[in-house]
Order: sequence, then structure tokens, then C-alpha cells
Amino acid sequence: MADVKKIATRESYGNALAEYGAQYPNLVVLDADLANATKTGIFKKAFPDRHIDCGIAECNMVGIAAGLSTTGKIPFVSSFAMFAAGRAFEQVRNSVGYPHLNVKIGATHAGITVGEDGASHQCNEDIALMRTIPGMVVMVPSDDVEAKAAVKAAIEHVGPVYIRFGRAAVPVINDAPDYKFEIGKGVVKREGTDVTLVANGICVYQAMDAAEMLAKDGISAKVVNIHTVKPLDEDLIVASAKETGKVVTIEEHSVIGGLGSAVCDCLSAKCPTPVCRIGMQDVFGESGPAMELVHKYGLDAEGIYKQVKAFLA
Repeated sequence: MADVKKIATRESYGNALAEYGAQYPNLVVLDADLANATKTGIFKKAFPDRHIDCGIAECNMVGIAAGLSTTGKIPFVSSFAMFAAGRAFEQVRNSVGYPHLNVKIGATHAGITVGEDGASHQCNEDIALMRTIPGMVVMVPSDDVEAKAAVKAAIEHVGPVYIRFGRAAVPVINDAPDYKFEIGKGVVKREGTDVTLVANGICVYQAMDAAEMLAKDGISAKVVNIHTVKPLDEDLIVASAKETGKVVTIEEHSVIGGLGSAVCDCLSAKCPTPVCRIGMQDVFGESGPAMELVHKYGLDAEGIYKQVKAFLA
């Protein structure tokens, strides 16, 4: 996909906030001294009076956002996923989730594609944490188009939302004229009959490339983009499992508690199906170039292809 336009979803996040800031005057953005990295600085430049830098105090930032939401504002709090979901978990749970306040969390720099920042910053547990909070919507967009659509959907949704964005530039794969984004509704990217590849985030385009490789071996792989982990599109998951008989989940996250767990929860209850979970296998990440790490941990097209082949065998 060398000739395809690439953009980091964190960049898309910043652009979307600035774009929708004009449309929604009650939209405010809070950041924890990371506006350049999270790209909320784009919003700050356009609407300086509606951007609040809370300093390196993520827990306090969530509390401020909770208060603002009770005055009719739509606050987006932003930091790295490790801090937004990890350090501030208790405040997100008790100050936002428990009273079901209209706060949106834009978490950037998630997963191993944070690269050289290393294991301390490579949050592979955030989806698991956020899924457990009652009423929390959890989204993992796969490209620029989907990231912007997720931001708009979050603004229009009344209640807490967690959106996961990445640091690395990824190909734009959802620029088709008929593309439609809806919270809780997966998107079939490719039809297939032998196995279903369920992916989100950066793993969607890798799954599509892996499906091309599998096709050369006579294996027909269906690719489903589950951009919303919660609420999960259970109807699509079950229908796909019945159609192909085998399911592979692919995520830049721990296989414990994330997309793989959500799909297994669904299928074990509604349609028992063999499932292979591709992701971080109960290990921490490490420092290194982003795409080299993606390759090492089997999340690129080649790694997915090999693991699917082994699973089907």
C-alpha cells in the first residue's frame, strides 16, 4: 500500500476537533500538557478560549471535564492511552462512568506502534479497562476517515465515550463513497467463505492484505472491521461465524480483555465457534521502530497470514 495516502489517526482526531468546533459551540477540549503530541493543539489554535491545558494532572483533568459536562458542555479529554485509561481509571470510572456523564476521552499513542517510547507507554490494556465500565462506548478507528467519523459520532452520542487513536501513519482504507459509520455496527471490508478475520485499528488494513495472500493459496477470507468494541455488533459476528465456521480476531492490544475477548464472549454464548486470537499474547511491548514491532509480534500481513494458515491447518 505504498502509494496509498497515509495519516495517523491522532492527526485525524485533532483535525476533526477543529472542524466540529465551529459546528458545536459547546465543544471544549482538555489536554494534559501533550497538545502537540495528541494534536489537540490544532483545536487550540482555532478555539483558544475553549482549550484547557490541565498540565500533567490527568486525574484532575477528568474531574474538570466531568464538572464541565454538567453545565451543558461536551468535553473531550486527551492524553496518551496509558495515562487516559490507566492513570486516570478511577476518575473515569467514578466521576464519569458512574454518573454516566457526557465526557469523551480521546486517547492517543495506544499500542506497540508508540515504538521507541517503550513498554511503559505502549498501552495494550486500555480497551480491557474501558470495556468494564458500565455504559462506556469504546471505539478503535482504523484510518483517517473512520477516526473523524468516530469523533462526530461521539459528539452526537449522549454519554461517556472512549476513542483510541494511534501515533503511526496508516493507509486510508475507508474513503469509498458508500462508507457509513455507525456506533455499534461493524463493516464488512471483504466477503469470504472459509474464515472470518475480525480486526480493528491498524490491524484492519493488515488483515485485508493478509486476505489477499490467503486468496493466492485458495483460502477465501472474510474481513470484518469492528471499529466499535462496545457495544459489539453481535449480529454481524454471529452471522459471519455461521457463514465461515472459523474466526480469527486481530488487534494491537492484549488478547486478554480486548476485541478477541469480546468476540469470544459473544460466540461462546450465541454460536460456539473455533476462534484464534492474534494480538499481544500476555506480554509487555518493548522499545523499537513501530513497524518492526508490528512485524515481531505478528500483527502485520505476513504474521497474520502465517497464523491463519496454522489455525486452519
